[in-house]
Amino acid sequence: MRTELRNKIIEVCNKKIADKGPSVGLSFYAFFANKNDNPKLLMEAARWWIETHRLDHFEKAVKIKGMVERME
Repeated sequence: MRTELRNKIIEVCNKKIADKGPSVGLSFYAFFANKNDNPKLLMEAARWWIETHRLDHFEKAVKIKGMVERME
């Protein structure tokens, strides 16, 4: 996963957790605007979420943040 996407995921997770608490859930769409302005990055996130980790549509933000932070 490229650094740009990792940083965005961590940033969004931090904001969601701060705003709504540690039980807040999100999908990979939370990391993108409502318009498809970066389809390659969106597909990279989708592959990581769906194909690589087989995550549910909604997952806890703390879980996703932890997974991304542990990546090398």
